Amino acid sequence: MDQLAAAVLLPGFHGTTAPDWLLRRVADGLGGVVLFGRNVVDDAQVTALCAELRSARPDVVIGIDEEGGDVTRLDAGRGSEVPGNHALGQANDLDLTRSVAASIGARLAKCGISLNLAPSADLVLTLDDPIIGVRAFGSDPVLAARHVAAWVEGLQTVGVAACAKHFPGHGASTEDSHEQLPVLPRTEEQLRAVELVPFQAAVNAGVRSIMTGHLVVPEWGTQPVTLNKHAIGLLRTELGFTGAVITDGLDMKAVGGDLAHGAVRALAAGVDALCLGGIALDDQDLQWLIDSIVAAVKSGELSEERLAQAAQRSLALGLPPSTVDAHDAEIGLTAARRAVEVRGRVDVGSDPVVVDLVVDPSIAVGDVPWGLGPYLREVLPGTEVIAARDISADEVAKAAGTRTIVVVTRDAHRHTSARQLVTNLTNLQLDVVHVETGVPGPDLGSAARIDTHGGSRVSLRAAAELILKGTT
Repeated sequence: MDQLAAAVLLPGFHGTTAPDWLLRRVADGLGGVVLFGRNVVDDAQVTALCAELRSARPDVVIGIDEEGGDVTRLDAGRGSEVPGNHALGQANDLDLTRSVAASIGARLAKCGISLNLAPSADLVLTLDDPIIGVRAFGSDPVLAARHVAAWVEGLQTVGVAACAKHFPGHGASTEDSHEQLPVLPRTEEQLRAVELVPFQAAVNAGVRSIMTGHLVVPEWGTQPVTLNKHAIGLLRTELGFTGAVITDGLDMKAVGGDLAHGAVRALAAGVDALCLGGIALDDQDLQWLIDSIVAAVKSGELSEERLAQAAQRSLALGLPPSTVDAHDAEIGLTAARRAVEVRGRVDVGSDPVVVDLVVDPSIAVGDVPWGLGPYLREVLPGTEVIAARDISADEVAKAAGTRTIVVVTRDAHRHTSARQLVTNLTNLQLDVVHVETGVPGPDLGSAARIDTHGGSRVSLRAAAELILKGTT
C-alpha cells in the first residue's frame, strides 16, 4: 500500500544533484519528480541529474515545465531558445509548430526527461487574464486545437510524454490560481463549444497526460476541477481520455487547506498523479503524504482499486524516452522571426533609447531574463538602455533628446503606467516605437508598433533584427 501511495507522487526538491533520501525514495517506488529552474544549471548537469535518478529506478517519472517562450526551465538563466505558443499560433504553420515541439522533445529526451508538462491548451479569452497570455496559441479554439495537436505529435514523436493543460481551460479567468481560486464565468455549454475544443484535439492526437486546472465551474459545483469527480468524469467519458490525469501544483493557494487532504480528495475525484513541485519537499514531507493516503484507504475515504489505477497510470509516464537527433538550435529563431508583426515605418537611427518597462512576471514564468535592450545593443552598439519599473514621460524625453525612443512592454493593456508612458510620449510628438512582448492589446498611437507575441530570448532577438533591418 505504501508503494501504491508513493507511486502517485511527483514532488519537487532542492538542489542540482539528487539527495540520498530522494534516491532511496525512488528506489522504493516514488512515482517521480518535477524539475524546476532551481534544479537546472545547463543541459549537461540536468543529464547527470536524470542519470542519478534513473540509476535508482530506470522507469522513474522525470517531469519538467518546458513550454518554450516565456515559460522555460532548461533556459531559465537566459531565456528560451524557442518562441511560445502565441508566436507559433501567429505564424500559423502546423509543420513549424510540430518541428519546434520535436526539437524541445529531443533536447529533453537527451537529458533523460520523460514528461513535459506542456503544451498549454488554454485560450486567450480576456485581456485581463494574469496567468496564461502568450502561453496560449490564441483566441480561436479551432486554430488553437490544430496547433495543440501538432505540438503534442511533435513532442511525443521523440518519446517524451506531453501534458495538455489546464483542463478545462484557464483563459477566461481573471485570477491567478497560484494565488486564489478562480471561478470561471462560463457555462458547460460554453466550455464545450470553446475551451474544450483544444483539449479534445489533444486527446485525439494521443496526448499521454492532461493537467487539471484549479478552477471552479459553477455548473459542476463548488469544488475546483482538480477535486471534482464530475469534471474528471467528463474528461474520461465525453472527451474519451484514457491516459494519466495530473494535478496542477497541489501547493497552489487555489486548492487551499491541508496538502495531504487535497492529495486524497484529488485521487478520490479521479486524478492519477499529484504534482507537488512548486514547494520543495523533503523525506519527512513525503512520508507524511504517503501515510495520509494509506490512512484514507484504510478508512474507506479512498478505495484501494482507485489508488492502484492511479499508480499504474502515473508510472506509465516514466517510460525512458528515445534519444533521437531532432534538436534544432536554430528553429526557434526561425519561428520567432515568422511571428513578429510590425505596423508603421521602423527607423530608429544609430543611437536609439530603449526603455524596457519591467513588471513582475507571473509565478509560472518566474525570474527569467527579459528585455529588448541588450539584444538591440548587440546589433546597434549606440543604443542606450533604460530598464525601469516606473519612469515618467518627461524623464524619458529628457534622456532621449532628439533620439528615437523604443518602449518595450509586457502586456501593456494590464499595466496602466505602461499605457500612460507610451501615450504621453506620443502626445509629446516624440518619435516612439512601441514593442509589445505580451498578448497584443490596443494600439497606443506610437509612430510604429512591433508585436513579438512573446518575451523569449529568440522573440526579442527577432525584434532587434527587424529594427536593425528597418534602420539600415
